[in-house]
Amino acid sequence: MSLEDIYKDAIMDHYARPRGRGKLEHPVIVYHAHNPTCGDEIEVQANVEDGRIQDVRFSGHGCSISQASASMMTVAMKGKTLPEAKATLAKFLGMMRGEPGSYKELGEVQALQGVSRLPVRLKCATLAWHALEVGLSQHESGQSPRGPVHVLESKDL
Repeated sequence: MSLEDIYKDAIMDHYARPRGRGKLEHPVIVYHAHNPTCGDEIEVQANVEDGRIQDVRFSGHGCSISQASASMMTVAMKGKTLPEAKATLAKFLGMMRGEPGSYKELGEVQALQGVSRLPVRLKCATLAWHALEVGLSQHESGQSPRGPVHVLESKDL
């Protein structure tokens, strides 16, 4: 089995059995993002206590890439401190932009690296990550937990 096959298996596993799907009872972060190019919609919710992401969930609909990526994001972010979460977000988005470097610390999220070669699918793979990024930023600035719908644009990559 090739590395590419292993990566495909990881993506399909997260699509078929998503982790972190659902809604939180009293989230402190709620951010909805929409990709008008393909119709993907993701709402990311999170609870942050003492500077640490206690739980993160997603809901919405979209292609296998957007749903698998959202699932992987919830696994990757749960339990991280806010600085760790920001560093992971930056590392992931850098990987998706094709920036050189090692991405081993991303674990199975590396499975999405191949999507970076498919420009039309980049927005799908980064939608949930951008939603969390903006939601965290709003949370830190004291804005309402119910952010506006964010339409993903090319500049967001």
